[in-house]
Amino acid sequence: MSDSIQELNERLLRFARERDWEQFHSPKNLCMALAGETGELLEHFQWLTEQESMELDEDKKEAVALEMADIFIYLVRLGERLDINLLDAAWQKIAINEKRYPVEQVKGDARRAEEYQ
Repeated sequence: MSDSIQELNERLLRFARERDWEQFHSPKNLCMALAGETGELLEHFQWLTEQESMELDEDKKEAVALEMADIFIYLVRLGERLDINLLDAAWQKIAINEKRYPVEQVKGDARRAEEYQ
């Protein structure tokens, strides 16, 4: 199995083109599908305690993995449609967050950056 986002992107693109689905994969539609899949992921954790959410049984873990895969697939498709390299964007966002949340200021504190004085 490959671990390349580019290879995954190519396979997803081929999958969509073979089915003539690219016409439906506008950024708007992909975002809406992404939101729906995120809701489905949330359902698996609704009403669980913090501890229960960290100790999923194998069936639940597999269901969660498949919902996460759906989300990842839609993100990869959205990146392709908008010509955004997700890995580059992730590295850029991490660098931004490192500056926005300096360790000495935020360690052990979960507040948002806007809440710091």
